[in-house]
Amino acid sequence: MATATTTASSSRIGSTPTIPPGLYSDSFNPASISFSSNIHGLSLKSSVSKKQLYSRRTGAVVITQSMDRVEVDISLSPRVNSVKPSKTVAITDQATALVQAGVPVIRLAAGEPDFDTPAPIAEAGINAIREGHTRYTPNAGTMELRSAICHKLKEENGLSYTPDQILVSNGAKQSIVQAVLAVCSPGDEVLIPAPFWVSYPEMARMADATPVILPTGISEDFLLDPKLLESKLSEKSRLLILCSPSNPTGSVYPRKLLEEIAEIVARHPRLLVISDEIYEHIIYAPATHTSFASLPGMWDRTLTVNGFSKAFAMTGWRLGYIAGPKHFVSACNKIQSQFTSGASSISQKAAVAALGLGYAGGEAVATMVKAFRERRDYLVKSFGEIDGVKISEPRGAFYLFIDLSSYYGVEVDGFGSINDSESLCRYLLDKAQVALVPGDAFGDDTCIRISYAASLSTLQAAVERIKKALVTLRSHVPV
Repeated sequence: MATATTTASSSRIGSTPTIPPGLYSDSFNPASISFSSNIHGLSLKSSVSKKQLYSRRTGAVVITQSMDRVEVDISLSPRVNSVKPSKTVAITDQATALVQAGVPVIRLAAGEPDFDTPAPIAEAGINAIREGHTRYTPNAGTMELRSAICHKLKEENGLSYTPDQILVSNGAKQSIVQAVLAVCSPGDEVLIPAPFWVSYPEMARMADATPVILPTGISEDFLLDPKLLESKLSEKSRLLILCSPSNPTGSVYPRKLLEEIAEIVARHPRLLVISDEIYEHIIYAPATHTSFASLPGMWDRTLTVNGFSKAFAMTGWRLGYIAGPKHFVSACNKIQSQFTSGASSISQKAAVAALGLGYAGGEAVATMVKAFRERRDYLVKSFGEIDGVKISEPRGAFYLFIDLSSYYGVEVDGFGSINDSESLCRYLLDKAQVALVPGDAFGDDTCIRISYAASLSTLQAAVERIKKALVTLRSHVPV
């Protein structure tokens, strides 16, 4: 079989076996979810026949019923039709399929720390099972965890909340989507700086709101221009979503810029802010983190979202939280009560241990951040040596969002045209066997996202492969 040949010929890093056809093409161009909105007519024809079978022993009558085939209505909600699938999830899944097929793909698409959950946190989860903490918790989360979150927000972020202003959910993603559903009405607008996390616009659409994209540029470190924000505000503006440190760019909003944004927000009574702070602790000095709700007048306007997945390497524990004015948090709590109910009791015990590690996660998190910084420095230096590459050095998170658009407009024999971020990522998967995410998934088609939540040795191998693949393109484009 061809797959067997591929496996045998691809055991060395740098070799370029043929990728089995069809394994990755859909992930880079996932077809829009398209379901017919027409209601299929139901043809319900049935006939009932009675067949009297007399049992010699009981004299019972057996009635049998036969029914013609029913045509099933397979239409789905227009809301589903409006939502795009996550390209990062699709690419990660397809890269995994390639690896399982024997192709040595280096996977740098997913935003998942490669570290194990710190031992004290894991032990707390194990002990929770042993001690019988395996039942439902209150919908909003245990009082123990919500109190610990309040303490954390006070000590680390300068934010004062009470436990009834905290809602614990199955991950920060659930926290954000519930907040969007809770405050947005059909026709409202959700303002989203681009590049953005892939889910923000889709969350707005699920709430029947309209995403309004605010583009930023690599020359401004992908930071939102307050003047652009002000120009896009209207009576329909309901939410502004900010993410700092940012996925996908790693940009960190300085306090002064956030204060300028806050002054604009304060002039619009309907405008609320979701501050996504999930990468808060993964930040590189001299950059510092500022919680938007801590700015003058913003506490009443802000829903602060955070969680345990990234900083504490707890992605599989599925735990996040939202903090804000009780009126809004109670609405999110109501949605969750009819959606998933409370989060895992075991994960909540582990989260209490995570918050007990010390300020900003203590030594355990500091060790991981040190490794992330080393990886960032290596990638920035390495890609900075390649002609035609533009870089904005990340100040936080674990992503590098680099501009490779100078390599567009190329025709490659045996591959085809490279004219956007998607085709470039397909080319790099095909020729370099490195899985990356095209920037168009994040609202900026000039760039690609590289996750450096992988070991330094893995990143070194990936860079060598990418460099070799780009050499082929270099002769075709002016750089």
